[in-house]
Amino acid sequence: MGTAWKLADHPKLPERSSPSPVVVLDGWAEASPDKYNCIHVADTPTMDSLRNAHGTAVGLPTDDDMGNSEVGHNALGAGRIYAQGAKLVDLALASGKIYEDEGFNYIKESFANNTLHLIGLLSDGGVHSRLDQLQLLLKGASERGAKRIRVHVLTDGRDVVDGSSVGFAETLEKDLAELCGKGIDAQVASGGGRMYVTMDRYENDWEVVKRGWDAQVLGEAPHKFKSVVEGIKKLREAPNANDQYLPPFVIVDENGKPVGPIMDGDAVVTFNFRADRMTMLAQALEYEKFDKFDRVRFPKIRYAGMLQYDGELKLPSHYLVSPPLIERTSGEYLVNNGIRTFACSETVKFGHVTFFWNGNRSGYFNSELEEYVEIPSDSGITFNVQPKMKALEIGEKARDAILSRKFDQIRVNIPNGDMVGHTGDIEATIVACKAADEAVKMILDAIEQVGGIYVVTADHGNAEDMVKRNKKGEPLVGKDGKVQIQTSHTLQPVPVAVGGPGLRGGVKFRKDVPNGGLANVAATVMNLHGFVAPDDYETTLIEVVD
Repeated sequence: MGTAWKLADHPKLPERSSPSPVVVLDGWAEASPDKYNCIHVADTPTMDSLRNAHGTAVGLPTDDDMGNSEVGHNALGAGRIYAQGAKLVDLALASGKIYEDEGFNYIKESFANNTLHLIGLLSDGGVHSRLDQLQLLLKGASERGAKRIRVHVLTDGRDVVDGSSVGFAETLEKDLAELCGKGIDAQVASGGGRMYVTMDRYENDWEVVKRGWDAQVLGEAPHKFKSVVEGIKKLREAPNANDQYLPPFVIVDENGKPVGPIMDGDAVVTFNFRADRMTMLAQALEYEKFDKFDRVRFPKIRYAGMLQYDGELKLPSHYLVSPPLIERTSGEYLVNNGIRTFACSETVKFGHVTFFWNGNRSGYFNSELEEYVEIPSDSGITFNVQPKMKALEIGEKARDAILSRKFDQIRVNIPNGDMVGHTGDIEATIVACKAADEAVKMILDAIEQVGGIYVVTADHGNAEDMVKRNKKGEPLVGKDGKVQIQTSHTLQPVPVAVGGPGLRGGVKFRKDVPNGGLANVAATVMNLHGFVAPDDYETTLIEVVD
């Protein structure tokens, strides 16, 4: 196992210790160099130097499917691997437990006389939702008394290839037709693209949620169609149309009347398992006092999320699958041992270095020892328009926190590789990667000045591979002769680098952790602060070699 650091040999940091930043480059992984690897193409001398100086000795693959930032940051902070998101839902559906728990029994009370509405992302991307889980939920609800079902779909094109929405919609229509054959009134009621309808996050643009509300609750939208497949196909004919940004639409009957507005007495389930892009809609559906936009009508419904999206706010108050209980996170442990902590990112990833890092917990563990700084993200534009985002501002805040010597741990998320990578704009993503690298340089330069230690890693890939590939690794080409752009996370391993003038001699990466993952970072960081992690944590990645 090597020689782990022991608390007795290496006591906790002194009263005024050298700062140790943990830098998470979101959407930044290792892949073969080519013109579609934006990290390779971009001018990134700082990260290149880390690769040369310290090596990507440990690849940190994300868990489950292509992973996502929330699960990654849970693992980074918790130091242990928990069943999360999709896996939790899979287990609950497979065992049938989902139908026995309080959440389902709560919505079930509306089945006899009212409609069950299911709202979420229609996709098999596995990041926010999965089509097979929706199919199982439709089957389970119909077998347990749901007689009238309406589905409100959000098209993807971000975690899956653009244009795949048509196939997903055809599959769903077939499933609903089979339910209708069994005497159940089941239809799609509304739709729209995920980045334009409903799925905003961190209160960046409430107009996105309002567009969804108008279609889903009020039955009002600028486009009306007789079927979801017809609607998606027609809207995709517009110039530059794509799945992510399809405008809202409603399905109407032969008389032009919406087939499924949400009414008093109905049950509503948001079937996304990932929290960040459902929380705002959850507020609109649940909060009696609400001032973010004019809801016009606030129906009295029975609402449940697939999961509870915010454990601190208890939002929603009803949910179909109970969340994992993540206790004793590394952040809590360090704060309770006097480690003064600074966390910072811009709005779109601020929750990742606070809420998710702390085990799905809002707020401070100790407000006297912690400071969290949120830099407002650009709103009303796509991230490729301003691809530098707030990277330099994040770097400046972290630099200032380091140089102030007020904090022992500084943790930041630099979102550019992920958020701009999701747009599919290769040129913009190259600019984004360069900006992220410049932010890292600011932080590492500050560490040189104060004699500290740094950890630089990532939560998952994105920007390092921007095209779909065949089994040989060659870019896929569409019918139009153009390469198929990839906007989703990847399965590539991510780097980890540990260094800085404060790193004591003899510290090496262990060679006996060949399958190290994100959860191993927490024990590693705790070691760098002079502590041994709890026994149930995933093992540290470093050792002291005499």
